Amino acid sequence: MGLLSGKKAFIFGVANDRSIAWGIAKAFHEQGAELGFNYLGEALEKRVRPLAESVGAKLILPCDVAKDDQIEALYKEVARVWGKFDILVHCIAFANKDELSGAFSNTSRAGFHLALDISAYSLIGITRPAVPLLNEGGSIMTLTYYGSEKVIPNYNVMGVAKAALECSVRYLAYDLGAKGIRVNAISAGPIKTLAASGVGGFKTMLKTAGEMTPLRRNVSQDEVGNTAVYLASPWSSGVTGEVIYVDAGGNIVGMHFDEKKEEETPKA
Repeated sequence: MGLLSGKKAFIFGVANDRSIAWGIAKAFHEQGAELGFNYLGEALEKRVRPLAESVGAKLILPCDVAKDDQIEALYKEVARVWGKFDILVHCIAFANKDELSGAFSNTSRAGFHLALDISAYSLIGITRPAVPLLNEGGSIMTLTYYGSEKVIPNYNVMGVAKAALECSVRYLAYDLGAKGIRVNAISAGPIKTLAASGVGGFKTMLKTAGEMTPLRRNVSQDEVGNTAVYLASPWSSGVTGEVIYVDAGGNIVGMHFDEKKEEETPKA
């Protein structure tokens, strides 16, 4: 018996087998949860459907989270097949690639609206119609990143969107607590995914992050998945409105430098 045996979890945002969302899906499956997935368009369906079928998913549904009618249609099908469910996972973020390099002050009005709509408002958009279908003790979670708190070069408007997302987590947790539903966020360290590749200089970010964390490495999608299991399970029954860091300790470091190189530097 796994920690999530008998639970049903719907996961938004799997793009391919390197997605953090897929790491979460695998961990949930290993712990006994029944899974459902969305996809955006035919191109992503070709990637998502085989993955979903590999874990026995019965619900593999189209949904553009920018369109309320598609969200409504998705939940009608969820209600028809499952009735109620227990876990909702939001792994959705998007900004135009040209907004993710250069100066933040060059962010366009349209680009700002798009990033905030898809990356932050979508959590509210998929939560509101889900609430009547969630069992008491239900768990909602989303993915964020430290760029919401500190400046990460080129992360730009996505950092603002993640800050809005984290604030939304707190307000949703307050709203839904009386219903016994918890809402939390996982702040994962940089992981090489399709979404992350759109951030300018990501390869350098990945290398630098791995060097500066207390554990001297980056994290894996599986490690994020394990934390998601904790947030979805009764083991975290008293935890809501929180941002849980899975970043090898990167968020605690204020400055990092190589002391050995300092010692090797020739003195004038």
